[in-house]
Amino acid sequence: MKPARPALTRPALAGLALLLVAASVLPFCVGNYRVFQFTLVIVYAIALLGLNMLTGYNGQISLGHGAFYAIGAYTAAILMDKFGVPYWATIPVAGAVCAVAGFLFGLPALRLEGLYLSLATFALGVALPQILKYKRLDHWTGGSEGIVITKPDAPAGLPLNQDQWLYFVALAVALVMFALAWNLLRGRIGRAMVAIRDQPIAAQAMGVDTAMVKAMTFGVSALYTGVAGALGAIAIQFVAPDSFTIFLSISLVVGIVVGGLASISGAIWGALFVQFVPNLAGDISKAAPWAIYGLFLIVFMYTMPTGVAGFIRLAAARLRRRRSPGPPALVARTAGEKHEP
Repeated sequence: MKPARPALTRPALAGLALLLVAASVLPFCVGNYRVFQFTLVIVYAIALLGLNMLTGYNGQISLGHGAFYAIGAYTAAILMDKFGVPYWATIPVAGAVCAVAGFLFGLPALRLEGLYLSLATFALGVALPQILKYKRLDHWTGGSEGIVITKPDAPAGLPLNQDQWLYFVALAVALVMFALAWNLLRGRIGRAMVAIRDQPIAAQAMGVDTAMVKAMTFGVSALYTGVAGALGAIAIQFVAPDSFTIFLSISLVVGIVVGGLASISGAIWGALFVQFVPNLAGDISKAAPWAIYGLFLIVFMYTMPTGVAGFIRLAAARLRRRRSPGPPALVARTAGEKHEP
């Protein structure tokens, strides 16, 4: 059984501090469009973290998490457009709505496992865009035309433009969400999630309420994805059914696999892949961008089968082994052999 208790060593803390410093300086070093792109990276990282808790740590495969992303986005857009709710207040509401939706969806899905659960979630991802176009919901969803919302300004006195302010808002939300995930996964619930993934029968025999843990994990995962959806809607200023096709759900799955399953840091690497690799593929070939995208994906999976986070862990372990001289007895024996005539 893999441990669910991530450890923060001194190098890890130092790396985290450097990452935060770099993230804080970044919006002042690039143009507004790049700031917008990196805001979406943060948004996708939150969504991927939620999906990774469900799939990587709990073993439930979802091919329809784009639906929860859409629910979060529409919740924020409707609250801002129809009720004049401040943008910052829509984020927790979107998370709560998606948490309830995910928990309720997870309850009947408990009867399904493996590919059957994947197909059920896939159906959810396919159906939701069509539901959002339903005529009787046009007053709320805007139908096929969607909803346009206004990008918020920075508070008075802060020398930040709209893109920079939203970047820091997304970064602050991401820090909170990642800290909550780290504490959740290193605790009792996290160990139960991993136990259900690795040895479900043994976990149930040890008193773990597998049904409740699975449903709760689905709810928490949907909460994270809904928060990401709300942030994404605020950043893009627009929501429409065609923005949340099944390709979004597939992209989220690709992101957690490329970043690294059962890895908190993998969400960041996966988000960078989801945001930038399709654009890079389009720049390389205008005629066949998805062929280039597929080639990138094959190369990543061939060279990093455990994801970017797993590759980094493996490289760091090999580096530590090279630096370590080994047990004292072995070192003494080796030194003696070198000095023999």
